[in-house]
Amino acid sequence: MPARKIGLLIGDENDWPTSIEALTRRLPASIPYRGQTYDINVERIRIHPFALTAPANYDVVIDRLAYWHYQPREWLKKAALVNRTYLLNNPFTFQSMEKHSAYCAMIRLGLNIPETWLIPPKNPPAGKEEKYAITAERYHDLFDLSEIAQQIGYPLYMKPFDGGGWRGVSEVKDKTSLDKSYDESGQVVMHLQRGLENYEVFVRSLAIGPQVSSFHYDPSQPMHGRYVIYHNFLTAVQGHEAQTITKIINAFFRWDFNSCESILKDGVLWPIDFANACPDIAITSLHYYYPWAIKSLFAWTLFCAVSERPMSITMNIEEYFAIADDHDRSYWDKLEAYGALADKHLQAEEFAEFKATCLPHLDEVMWHYVQSEEFDHMLVETVKTTFPPAEQEQFIAHFRGLMWHWVEANPA
Repeated sequence: MPARKIGLLIGDENDWPTSIEALTRRLPASIPYRGQTYDINVERIRIHPFALTAPANYDVVIDRLAYWHYQPREWLKKAALVNRTYLLNNPFTFQSMEKHSAYCAMIRLGLNIPETWLIPPKNPPAGKEEKYAITAERYHDLFDLSEIAQQIGYPLYMKPFDGGGWRGVSEVKDKTSLDKSYDESGQVVMHLQRGLENYEVFVRSLAIGPQVSSFHYDPSQPMHGRYVIYHNFLTAVQGHEAQTITKIINAFFRWDFNSCESILKDGVLWPIDFANACPDIAITSLHYYYPWAIKSLFAWTLFCAVSERPMSITMNIEEYFAIADDHDRSYWDKLEAYGALADKHLQAEEFAEFKATCLPHLDEVMWHYVQSEEFDHMLVETVKTTFPPAEQEQFIAHFRGLMWHWVEANPA
């Protein structure tokens, strides 16, 4: 009987890997798929020196670490190139397609990206001060930052061109805050992006393979309060647009696991942040929506393992650009055409068949797991490592209540 091994590349979190391991134990040990039956094993990956010719020993790796830990990132690249390991996510495009490149690509596709400028760093790169000064004197054009900001229009946001996790983001309301934010940016190359005020709703869509769910999101709240339990905040058309855009972004950049933040203003959906190929899935953030994320991650990972889904390192951007450059197509026509490319890349039909035939009890298993002592222990331990002691009792009760709400609202 063939076996498939799934590796979990983990940082300091323990909630999602514990849940993936629990689902593996609670489902049948063997997964039938197209005439074969596969043994599934899940293992947390250890980090150590490696020979470039060494076997990887994993069929699929879920990576939640390499965006900041560079040694395992290079191991992932080796595993994909030498061992043909399937990776969630693609470290090559994740590293090269930072937020700046992502904005540029989606502008080319015709999505509604707010006006965005790239501005030179306030201070020269460390160790290159002399070279930078000579280059700047010879070739840099003088510019008036305040004039650019006025052209874009206040309020606006200043944020690193390669940022993530809200790092270095500041709201700029006037010239005083503009100068302050620019002074504090130091050596970082920054974007200035038009802010969208008085909007109808802030949407955060989470995609795992072809599975997408859109959530009402409030970035003004602390992390545990940002996901709002509210199910009817988009029309059917708006929901389809938000989910299709998220799938397009993922398929375009060859990502499996990503989030897209959009603002709905005056009926127009504006994607504002979507190069998040290591999105937050902590139970203390997602709470009510955590079971959906874990089920989706588990199902897609198993599908990639048993179907031997090939690792796509390179991108097929010309197919998308051919649609983008067809001026006879409307925005909506292009969106549907991009969506068809995305569904093809993400094997949406094959995955739906796999999930229905090979994991028919996944919803029921998750429903029972959420009510188990094992799940409660994971929740309590996560709260204890996330919140200060004086707040732990309060938040244990808070998250227990939200998970019980999910149980009642989603009967197996």
